[in-house]
Amino acid sequence: MSDLETRELEYFLAVADELHFGRAAIRLSIAQPALSKAIRRIEHRLGVPLFVRSSRHVELTPAGKALQEHGRHALNAVSAAVRHAQSANTAQTHLRLVLKPGGDGGLLSDILAAYAEQPDARHVDILFSGPADRADFLLSGRADAGLLYTPFDPLDGLAHERLYTADRVVIIPAGHRLAQRASVRMADLDGEKRPLWKGVPQAGSAGIILGTGSRDSGSTGSEVTDVVQMLHMIAATGVIEVLPRSLVSALPAGLACIPVLDAPPSHIVLAWNEQDRRPSLASFVTAALKTAR
Repeated sequence: MSDLETRELEYFLAVADELHFGRAAIRLSIAQPALSKAIRRIEHRLGVPLFVRSSRHVELTPAGKALQEHGRHALNAVSAAVRHAQSANTAQTHLRLVLKPGGDGGLLSDILAAYAEQPDARHVDILFSGPADRADFLLSGRADAGLLYTPFDPLDGLAHERLYTADRVVIIPAGHRLAQRASVRMADLDGEKRPLWKGVPQAGSAGIILGTGSRDSGSTGSEVTDVVQMLHMIAATGVIEVLPRSLVSALPAGLACIPVLDAPPSHIVLAWNEQDRRPSLASFVTAALKTAR
């Protein structure tokens, strides 16, 4: 990259994700003054401001938003190229599958069994990710295939096949005003507090699961990283959350699960980097589709 080195791009993306120089510096394990100086150097080199700064607020400029979107793809491409180069002379013996804990819709065991019957089957390593980075695992080469939820997980640069469709339910405390209802609508949930999903900072994008809990829309300020944490937070604090039914296999005592009639369904899809055409991966996709059908 002639105008921007990969390390500088990592610095920029950390600040763009956190919108806070202190948190970004901690994430990068560098001093905050050094990070601020690096960002100013990047802006000077590019000739455009990337952030609007005040004593209490940091936000991206239009140029910063463009660099965040395209820079992340560029960094993923570099990372994937390095990983592929490192393994070019070694026969890959494993496939790596990334998913959200509990996010397989009950399909995983059958998929693995069907794949094991393929003549070119390989051992499958299971990787668990946070709420917002499964697509990055695939684009960067850290995983070969992933179980993603649409319409919440981004699919840009990924090939995918739909495996399962789930309706949505709201999880609420058993003593909640709606707990005895047979079903609800989204309007019934207006004004209710919801947890934040870590790594999903913007309004409307917390739909890694729902698309409604966010830092700007009735959130509690408390972050969760998986469904188990979320269920405990609902029981402890009285917040609510809408989830695909496939993510809720068993509820702790004191919680209720109610269908949400007008929440659009979510889909579990098997996704992989669209440039990856290895026969072993194609066999895994075939096994998954056979299982789903």
